[in-house]
Amino acid sequence: MQTAQAAMLPDGRRLHLHHGPIDLIVEAWGDGREGAYRLACARFENLLQELVDELPTLRSAFELSYMFEGVVARRMHDAVSPFSDQFVTPMAAVAGAVADEILSVMVSAGGLEKAYVNNGGDAAFYLTGEERIEAALTPPLSGKVTVSAMATYRGIATSGWRGRSHSLGIADAVSVVAETAAAADAAATMIANAVDLPGHPAITRQPACELAPDSDLGARAVTIDVGILSAQEIERALARGAGFADELCTGAHIAGAVLVLNNELRQVGATESLQVKQRTAIDA
Repeated sequence: MQTAQAAMLPDGRRLHLHHGPIDLIVEAWGDGREGAYRLACARFENLLQELVDELPTLRSAFELSYMFEGVVARRMHDAVSPFSDQFVTPMAAVAGAVADEILSVMVSAGGLEKAYVNNGGDAAFYLTGEERIEAALTPPLSGKVTVSAMATYRGIATSGWRGRSHSLGIADAVSVVAETAAAADAAATMIANAVDLPGHPAITRQPACELAPDSDLGARAVTIDVGILSAQEIERALARGAGFADELCTGAHIAGAVLVLNNELRQVGATESLQVKQRTAIDA
């Protein structure tokens, strides 16, 4: 396996950590910054191998009783536990859990005012005092999430059929803010799955294992194309996802979500912090 790579970016402020499929951008402010970067590099060195060691089980359907050895694997397991009544694997939270873990070791150095770890758009934040941080939403969304130190949530993640991972639904993108990046990652995945029109002839699906033989979704049909949908059909699909997102907000699993399908948008919860620029907005 390729060894972990760590390097400062040309701006001299941000740290780049790369190992296999994991690609992180890290930035910190405060007197403890250098120590935080050293701890991040040290923790990152063996992180991928820890995941690989438990990968078969991480790719299996969630089981409440299973006890993982790795800290990141346990974060993943905990993050998907609210969805135990549906099919989900801990891999639904992997990107966010990695971001949370690296951020946690950075914070342990002390002396930080704020910091973030961005794992391909799924990010974890640390904020103190009057500090604020802004995160750009992943395309096709155009906007930002503003998080202040007064807020209780510290993670954002995006999922959808057009993204890095396969989706069972048809959302172009679902961005979620939650207490942790892992929780946001898992919720974004599940809300994106819920934005759907089962059996619709304009939606093309293919078994995930045919696209990626090692997919944790196995033979489940994932979306590979969404054709022309009527305004009523788009509304119906978004309503399914927004309804589920609202349940998660009510249960305090997430702070808010933004759902997009064919340039139509729905926003659920946390409206004071989700600042979104989009052609059409439908408030849930």
